[in-house]
Amino acid sequence: MAVVTVDFDGTLYQGNSFKVMFQVAKKEYGVNEWAVVSAGLVKSVFVGIFKGKEAFKHQFFHGFVKSFKGKTQEDLASFFDELARGDLEKVNRELVDKVKRHQEDGDDIVILSGALMPFLNAFVREVGLENVATIGTQLVFDDEGVCVGKMGRIVNGDEKVNQLRAWLERNEKDEESETLYAYADSESDAPLLDLVDYPIVVNPDENMAKLATQKSWPVF
Repeated sequence: MAVVTVDFDGTLYQGNSFKVMFQVAKKEYGVNEWAVVSAGLVKSVFVGIFKGKEAFKHQFFHGFVKSFKGKTQEDLASFFDELARGDLEKVNRELVDKVKRHQEDGDDIVILSGALMPFLNAFVREVGLENVATIGTQLVFDDEGVCVGKMGRIVNGDEKVNQLRAWLERNEKDEESETLYAYADSESDAPLLDLVDYPIVVNPDENMAKLATQKSWPVF
């Protein structure tokens, strides 16, 4: 048996979860919510000028999450369920089938992504994946189950390695003795792909394809 990690955006899901949230917000958000998003966008532009594109995206992500303030866990679950049902054509069905074959072999599946947890959980249910672990970016809720408009650390880059190691420890699995797989699509996933025994690159862009060639990583 093995532990198989699967990235979400660009890998299991052939799209960008943040862009989808933004598109839905354009249709459904009111003036107050858009004011929050707009303020976050302005701050993100300044951050991006000084720190680059990745910093811009992360800052805007934090800014967008502020628009969830005051929504309950049930509100957000309903929001993301509807979002998932309306975007199923972007699911990588071949990879879903591959994941199910891993499960038939007795492997543990961990969906490991920077996407928000409610989004991951909604898609996992909609595509019919059962008995899989999900690790994503957490929203922060108060004791009453109401979102405070904040989120935890974005799960990408080195943080994916940290999260995988924490999951292995929680499940009493030894990193050295476990056979580890990773399916992922972007250069930010390189630390995770370097860690595992079987790195598999999925739908790479030009830069990732070059990196895969340099490191002899197979492409799914």
